Amino acid sequence: MNFVEELKWRGMIHDIMPGTEEQLKKEMTSAYVGIDPTADSLHIGHLVGVMMLKHLQNAGHQPIVLVGGATGMIGDPSMKSQERNLLDETTLRHNQDCLKKQLERLLDFSEDKENKAEMVNNYDWMKEFSFLSFIRDIGKHITVNYMMSKDSVKKRLDSSNKSGLSFTEFTYQLVQGTDFLHLYREHNCKLQMGGSDQWGNITTGTELIRRIDRGEAFALTCPLITKADGKKFGKTESGNVWLDSDRTTPYAFYQFWLNTSDDDAEKYIKIFTMLSQEEVSALVAEHQEAPHRRVLQQRLAKEVTIMVHSEEEYNAAVEASAILFGIGTQEQLQNLDERTFLAVFEGVPQFKVSADLIKAGVDVVALLSEHAEIFPSKGELRRSIKGNGVSINKQKVASPEMIIDPSQLIADKYILAQKGKKNYFLIIAE
Repeated sequence: MNFVEELKWRGMIHDIMPGTEEQLKKEMTSAYVGIDPTADSLHIGHLVGVMMLKHLQNAGHQPIVLVGGATGMIGDPSMKSQERNLLDETTLRHNQDCLKKQLERLLDFSEDKENKAEMVNNYDWMKEFSFLSFIRDIGKHITVNYMMSKDSVKKRLDSSNKSGLSFTEFTYQLVQGTDFLHLYREHNCKLQMGGSDQWGNITTGTELIRRIDRGEAFALTCPLITKADGKKFGKTESGNVWLDSDRTTPYAFYQFWLNTSDDDAEKYIKIFTMLSQEEVSALVAEHQEAPHRRVLQQRLAKEVTIMVHSEEEYNAAVEASAILFGIGTQEQLQNLDERTFLAVFEGVPQFKVSADLIKAGVDVVALLSEHAEIFPSKGELRRSIKGNGVSINKQKVASPEMIIDPSQLIADKYILAQKGKKNYFLIIAE
C-alpha cells in the first residue's frame, strides 16, 4: 500500500515536505505523532493522528507514539490563546499508562511484529537537560529570526492578543524539535506527522536534524478537522467525546457518529475507518440514492465504535438506540446496564420516590399522578390508559389497577414511564 496515496484519497494531507513519499517508498520508515498527556484518556480529536499511524503501520512502516510528558509540563502555543495547565510527573505517568491501554486497541504493539508500534515519553530524555546544555547544544543552532517566522508565534505576538507569549512557550518549538532529533538518533525516525497547526514545530525539528546531524528528515500534516457548519470537531454540549467508556459511554460515543450530518459522514468515514476506497465509494453511492436511510452514518458509527470499544459494546448501543426510538422490547430494556440506561435517557425528566413505596407495591395511577406527578390528574391518566397511551418499561399499561413492585425495577432502581410515543419520564426509587 502506498501510504501517501492512501492519505490523499482520504483527504488527510494538508502539507507534505518534498521527498517524503520517496523516503517511504525506499524503505520501512519510522514516523511519530505526539500526543498531549494532560488527561488519562484520548478523545476523538486525537483519533486523526492515531489513524495516520494506523495507516502507516498498515503500509508496512513503524508507528511511534510520543507522549509529551516534558512538553505537557510546558504548553504548546500553536493556535492557542492561553498556556496549558502544567502537570506533575505522577499524574503524567498515570495518564501515559491509560493512553497506552487505549492505543493497544488501535495499533499493533506485538513484540514479534517487525514494524511494531512503540510508545515513548519525552520526559525520559528531557529531564536530563540542564538549561545551559540546552541553549548550548540546541538553542545555538536555530536563530530567533527563524523562530519568529512561525505562524504559531506570530499569532501570539499580535498586538491584539493581550495574553502575549511567555519565553517558555516561545522555546516550545525547540523542545519539540529536540524530540525529533532524539528519535532520529535513537529510533532512526525520519518522519513526524501531526495536525496542520504543528507544521512550524515539525519543520523546526527537520531543520535541527539537518543543521546538527546533517541528516534528512521529513514532515507531513493533516488538515484540522471541522464540521460542515464550521464548528470544532469532537466537541458536544457536554464537552469532549472521550475514548474512555467511563468519561463517554459507548452508547453516547456511538450516537455522536450516528448523528453526524451527511456531508460530515462522507468526510469522516474516509478519515476514521479502515474501509477501502471501493467500499467507501459504494456506501456514498448507496447513501445518495436514499439519504433518509442514513447508511453512511450507520456504517461510520459501527466501524468506529467497534474499533475503539468492541463489537459487544456496539451491539449494546444499537439495542439501546432501538429502545429510545420505540422499537425495543421490555426484555432489551431490562438487560441494559445502569451506565447505558442512564446514557440513553439522559435529560429525561426525573422523579424520585421512596424505595419502600415500590417495595410495598403501588398502583400505577397513584404512582404516576401522586408520587411522580407525570399526569396532572388521575382522570387524565385513566383516560390515557384506556387509549393505550401509557407504558411502563416499554409495556402498555392495560389496566389502571396495575401494581408496580420491585420486579419491575431496572437495575434495582429505575422505572421508565412513557406518555404517548415520545414523552419519557424516569422514576428513581431510593
